[in-house]
Amino acid sequence: MVGDELREELPDEGSGTEAWQRLSVYGYLSAPERLEYVAVMRVFCGTLLADLAVPDVLAKLAQAGGRGAALDAETLTARLEQLVRWGNLLRSTHTVRATSIAEYQRSRSRYQLSKLGERVQRDADAVLAGADAAREVSSELLTLVDRGLREIAAMVAVPGGADPRQALERISTLFVQFAEFAESVRDFYAYLGQVLARYDLDGAEYQGFKELLLDYVEAITEDVSFRAPRIAAHLRAIWPHLPPLLSRIDAHAAGLGALSNTLPETRVQRSRGRDLADWEGLRDWFADSDGHGSQVDQLRDATLRALQSLLANAKRMLRSASGEMSRRKDLLRLAAWFDAAEPEEAHDIAVAAFGLYGARHLGVAPDPDLPVPAYVSWWTGPVVDVPVALRERGSRAARGRAAAVEDHGEQKRRLMEQAREQASARQAAAAELRSASGRFEQVRLGSAAMRLLLELLTTALGNAQLHKDAGDAGDFLLDGAQASDADLGIRLTAWRTPGRHTLLRSVDGDLTADDLTLVVESASAPAAEEASA
Repeated sequence: MVGDELREELPDEGSGTEAWQRLSVYGYLSAPERLEYVAVMRVFCGTLLADLAVPDVLAKLAQAGGRGAALDAETLTARLEQLVRWGNLLRSTHTVRATSIAEYQRSRSRYQLSKLGERVQRDADAVLAGADAAREVSSELLTLVDRGLREIAAMVAVPGGADPRQALERISTLFVQFAEFAESVRDFYAYLGQVLARYDLDGAEYQGFKELLLDYVEAITEDVSFRAPRIAAHLRAIWPHLPPLLSRIDAHAAGLGALSNTLPETRVQRSRGRDLADWEGLRDWFADSDGHGSQVDQLRDATLRALQSLLANAKRMLRSASGEMSRRKDLLRLAAWFDAAEPEEAHDIAVAAFGLYGARHLGVAPDPDLPVPAYVSWWTGPVVDVPVALRERGSRAARGRAAAVEDHGEQKRRLMEQAREQASARQAAAAELRSASGRFEQVRLGSAAMRLLLELLTTALGNAQLHKDAGDAGDFLLDGAQASDADLGIRLTAWRTPGRHTLLRSVDGDLTADDLTLVVESASAPAAEEASA
């Protein structure tokens, strides 16, 4: 059963059980015998406080006709018992008066409508009656809401406060008008979104909906935008006086609210406007109080989206006028053919409709500089050039004698000559450094010599170890700051000399090495450890 499946998905305790009990009353609307259940529920909803037995329900079903008229007593009893389990009906405690045993057996089981069952059936009848109809927006009620709030604001501003009886009349009328207006707005925009989601509108339909949007929707939006600031201002004036006003109204006319005080386990749904939460909902409709936007803002956004959908339909119709018209109806008819066809027939239909025969995988990529949209047909799209070998033989392999191996001797000779020139330049740079060692401040080095010197200095400093001097100065010294190049026969040694500034001059610029002494010598000569002096 539908209710049993729902119960398995929800917890069996706490709020889960209560939720299952409430949701299970919708079970008869999705059951296979839903039309019979609806007919039975309409019998109970036809009168107030209906207390009916099986013979009474059979008589009313036969009088109404339809699917319920064919039910017999046994089947109807099963349907009524199932509605009791779902919570749509309740067993009646009415005393049975019968003149015979047969009459008692027929009338001993009596049923009456539950509150949730009546509410669900009423909503179901409303959906079945006009779910797809376009509902007019009761914009005149917005003027009455504005007027009612203005009157309430004037009443609460009177010294001594508003009269509870008059205030209750104004508040009840106000919230009935507001609820009707808000419900009509929701229904109309839901219908509008359903219509604008269609992409198969013809010219006449498009013209009608265009006038609807440009005239009717614009009038609604302008009216709401005009009234919303005034309504919000009235609510701001009423808000400080609202708690004492509601308390005074409760003291004057408690209504069913007194029942919840005497019986705490009984929940009471009060009329709209008697609780502060109702006023908060009214305020949130016209003003942004929590940073999430008001319903008026959402109304503007919905209008903008509707206009965008209208423009999308206009573009589609312009494309159809140029030959690229919608094929939705044709595709639906083709889909029906596919659905009813056998596998072999479906292949023939596909070939006839789309011309898609066995695929030939050529593997030719289109021109990357010529992007083609996905909606462009192969018939009208650009042509891809297929190589002759692939088109005629189905293979990219070249035929004929293989070409001779290319001779790279000239390239090798040029590379070797370039390497010899670079080696000769480095040898000259090394000789220049050896000759300038000890008098770097007096000699201006060439670019190649300066690059070689910086290369050796970087390597030497990377190989060095820093340690603290054991003397009284407590300074830091460098150990092993040395770098050499065996191919060039050159070695550089560096010492840390506090207060010494070695100036390295070159054609590209000057470099000062603070607290360093540099010595460049042949790699075969011993290191000059006393050069720092």
